[in-house]
Amino acid sequence: MKLSVSDLRREYKLMALDESDVLENPVEQFKIWFKQAQESDIIEPNAMYLATAVGGRPSLRTVLLKGIDEKGFRFYTNYESRKGRELQENPYAALCFHWGELERQVRIEGRVEKLPQKITKEYFDSRPFKSRVGALASRQSSVVSSRKELEDTYSALLKKYEDKEVPLPEFWGGYVLIPDVIEFWQGRAGRMHDRIEYSLEKGRWEKKRLSP
Repeated sequence: MKLSVSDLRREYKLMALDESDVLENPVEQFKIWFKQAQESDIIEPNAMYLATAVGGRPSLRTVLLKGIDEKGFRFYTNYESRKGRELQENPYAALCFHWGELERQVRIEGRVEKLPQKITKEYFDSRPFKSRVGALASRQSSVVSSRKELEDTYSALLKKYEDKEVPLPEFWGGYVLIPDVIEFWQGRAGRMHDRIEYSLEKGRWEKKRLSP
């Protein structure tokens, strides 16, 4: 018998998470969990939800994490896309990683800044040829008359830049989310989940347990 949506349940029981289990620096703790996600053969462990908001109306989409350093979490996109326009108006955003196979989730909040063009150019040039052309061909989030129009533009650019350097589009580039809140969530039995939240207070990370 097929279950209704309200009957779908899963009992979480793989691991526990205690304050003593995590590092004092949440970015370093994230790197540990991310490495474990990579080693668990999760498809695209760097896939993350990116939430932006303008005028009290949030929007959400999936993007790919492309770097972690002492400043924050990097990703790349079209500056003229909906997320790009919303980040221009309100630079505060949130990220969420969900690794169901490990019964884990990480939420990250903070301010987003554009990356220097030099860093963006280095990453852009490292991408596969077709991905670079795709970035040039797509005016992300803009209306197109048909799939054919999009494919014709893409095909023309493939021919134009065959055996040539694909220029970095002025409307495409990188961002870094500089975190001030990071929460680690570990599923537990009976919905008594573990939640450890870090918040940046006067330049220092403060750690606390949250009720599930």
